[in-house]
Amino acid sequence: MKRRNFIITSASAGALALTGGKVLANTLNEITPKAKTVYFHYLLFWLKPELTAAEVKDFQNFFEGLKKLPYAKNVRYGGPANSTPRPVMDNSFTYNASMEFDSLEDLETYGKLDAHLALVSKYKPFFYKMMVHDSIYNQ
Repeated sequence: MKRRNFIITSASAGALALTGGKVLANTLNEITPKAKTVYFHYLLFWLKPELTAAEVKDFQNFFEGLKKLPYAKNVRYGGPANSTPRPVMDNSFTYNASMEFDSLEDLETYGKLDAHLALVSKYKPFFYKMMVHDSIYNQ
């Protein structure tokens, strides 16, 4: 690649001055990454105590089905960790799941998808309590 030398003449310096530094600002904006906004969807489930071990295991298919739907990214699920109990901790849930969305519109569209509603309908009889937390992060 050939290196070019640029000479700032008094005319070009005057033009830079007239722009009020916007040339420099625009250049900085181009090289400075913008913060990415992520919408985070966090779910907690308390499964019914009368479920068999096979039914509890089958509930994981709910999450596997969610992974296949559009809009959601980084879908993860699991159970409570065996961390040391503290007064601020609630590990009473059976499963939790988290997923990311690029926009609030994507998150809300996802929640109305027929395939999403069908999965919820199929697995709703498995749990007696569910909590949802939606958050926004600027990364």
